[in-house]
Amino acid sequence: MKISARIEIPDDELQWSFARSSGPGGQNVNKVNSKAILHWNIQTSTALPDDVRARFLALYGNRVNDKGEVVISCQTSRDQAKNIDEVRQRLTVMITGVLKAPKVRRATKPSYSSKLKRLEGKKTNSAKKQNRRAPGME
Repeated sequence: MKISARIEIPDDELQWSFARSSGPGGQNVNKVNSKAILHWNIQTSTALPDDVRARFLALYGNRVNDKGEVVISCQTSRDQAKNIDEVRQRLTVMITGVLKAPKVRRATKPSYSSKLKRLEGKKTNSAKKQNRRAPGME
């Protein structure tokens, strides 16, 4: 399964299982295993670089079970092949979301002119409220 130019997950690392879908559907639900469930062991996978794996686990750690497997399921369609494609697409989106390292934020200080503008605005607002008072209050 090709994710990007530098990441490709071998098909032998992906374990598929199928189950009966829930919800309405009549006899089709009762006899067809259309729900697709993907189990992919991210801990032992050689397809991901360590930095991408760390970001994936930080963002999607709640999707990893105690065996170290990412579990993704889909039952939106009545067709098993469409559900498999949807699961593959979800995994691709998850991995491409963590491929690029987040930009490091650098703290900055406000400029001198922005400080003066802020203080001038405070003075203007204060004078406006002072002018609203009744004469002789002071």
